[in-house]
Amino acid sequence: MKARSRFWFILCLLFSLSVSAMPAWAGARLLDAAGENQWPLALTTHVGLLEDPSRTLTLADVSSPGFAGRFHFEQADSASFALGFTRSAYWFRLDIGNSGEQPVSRLLVVDNPRISFVDAFVPDGQGGHHSWFTGADRPQSAKAYSNRNFVFPLHLPAHSRQVIYVRVESSIGLLVPLKLWSVEAFHAYEREDYMARAGYMGIAVAMMLFNLMLFIALRDRLYLLYVIFVLCAVCALTVKNGMAPDWTLFGLPLNSNVAYYSGASLALSGMLLFMRRMLQTSHLLPRTDRWLLALVAIYLVSPLIYANILPQVSRMAIVVNLLTALIMMGVGLVCAFKRQRSAYFFLAAFGLLILGGATTTLRALGILPTNAFTEDGLQIGSSLEMLLLAFALADRINVMRQEKLQAQACLLQTQTQLVETLQRSERDLEDRVAARTAELQVLNSRLEVLSLTDALTGLANRRHFDEVLAREWKRAQRLGEPLALAVVDVDWFKAYNDHYGHPAGDACLQQVANILKSTISRSTDLAARYGGEEFVFLAPATGLPGARSMAEKLVSTVAGLELAHAASPLGHISISVGVAVMQGETAGAAQVLLQRADAALYQAKSRGRNQVVCDGQV
Repeated sequence: MKARSRFWFILCLLFSLSVSAMPAWAGARLLDAAGENQWPLALTTHVGLLEDPSRTLTLADVSSPGFAGRFHFEQADSASFALGFTRSAYWFRLDIGNSGEQPVSRLLVVDNPRISFVDAFVPDGQGGHHSWFTGADRPQSAKAYSNRNFVFPLHLPAHSRQVIYVRVESSIGLLVPLKLWSVEAFHAYEREDYMARAGYMGIAVAMMLFNLMLFIALRDRLYLLYVIFVLCAVCALTVKNGMAPDWTLFGLPLNSNVAYYSGASLALSGMLLFMRRMLQTSHLLPRTDRWLLALVAIYLVSPLIYANILPQVSRMAIVVNLLTALIMMGVGLVCAFKRQRSAYFFLAAFGLLILGGATTTLRALGILPTNAFTEDGLQIGSSLEMLLLAFALADRINVMRQEKLQAQACLLQTQTQLVETLQRSERDLEDRVAARTAELQVLNSRLEVLSLTDALTGLANRRHFDEVLAREWKRAQRLGEPLALAVVDVDWFKAYNDHYGHPAGDACLQQVANILKSTISRSTDLAARYGGEEFVFLAPATGLPGARSMAEKLVSTVAGLELAHAASPLGHISISVGVAVMQGETAGAAQVLLQRADAALYQAKSRGRNQVVCDGQV
């Protein structure tokens, strides 16, 4: 009896010592990697979660014994941790072991390429850790394994345990699907995954080339807008799936969330422009069309906003994208109610795309669970949209062909009517041409008169005067008769214009012109306006006494008007006249006569104005 009591005492003592000697993680949920698991194994209920609002905790902090109890575990199994739009960092702790006799290799996969920062710390078996610092906003070369997601290799010796820590932080919605894979199963999945995405790329490239050829053949900008939209959508989905090249753009990785959101904005702007063109909203819904253009402008500017404050606006951007999808569906429905033919195809082709985009958006907001459709809903919807749109494009081509045939028939009918109309018009035209010819002759005669007359005074203009002077000079030379020429200038006329204004100056010139007309009354004489306030008159077969008499009469008549001139010393308008006479047989040219008369006018002005000065030469 005593021996049996001692045995139970020793057994209880050993059990107590073993419990006290267990490590801190012994109370955690240990995952046995050697078991027959269904791959992939979701780790939602197997990992502990710790929020780090300050984003300052380090590996040394979270791996200390004091933090072991602060990790909490999910009770319900789900595909991922939907942590929402948060600025906190999160630590995951995975206690994993290998109870088997052989070492095993597993792959820990963070199945979301859109997480900005993913840091993994795996024990190296020597008391330290293998550390990887990767993420969407870091170069892809930092990945532990070359894959579009974040894959970390785990090597578990026989009868071993490891504690693995993963830290995540994101500038957009934080969705963390954690999975454990066997190496063989993951490689099989990886091949199928890349084949599916390559198939999508093949469909997209084929549709772009097809529509580009249609644009070249038909010159319809609708097809070019569609090519731009598909190109932007493919680029955005390539970034979303973490498959963009490991390049940098303006200092940011091409796979970054800024590039993803910017690509989505450009794709939506291209889709809006394509929709406007396809549904002809500028004609059917002009007011709505202006708002659509404003939305396009916002999307084109948004990459600048994302580059600076993406964490602050990422949630709003998701909501705006969702509202844009609803707006486009609403516009499509309104156009369909208006019996716009293209609207039916738009709703059919883009309905699935918008639905897929909406499910992806709701998944990012944490409203919908993570599954194959919500994860790749946008890509699935885009593929179906491209296939359905092929029917829309075929219908558009068929409609264009029918419209072309109708236009040709209408053109033929119009051409027949035009021929008949032309035959009738030809006869009318002949009659009209004859009538117009007679009218043109009358108008030409009037135009010739107008071209030789000064518009203000009604006198002959300088061109007419020069022609008559040349003609009369030749006549005087031929007959040996004298030819008199006088140059008339209104005294201090510039001052008159400055003081009384140009309308009064024009009226003054008209009065002087009327006196000149009445004074130079012979049919053989010619009075003309030579320029500005300067007039001339030409008197054929007139000697110096007769020309002087005409000039003096002209001076006295103008003075007799007593037209007020405040800037003149005389107090009224006056004129100065220079007269010159040349005999026909005198050598020289008509311009000499004009120069001599102008010199005499200069003498009249220098002697005080309001007088006649005759040239002394005959």
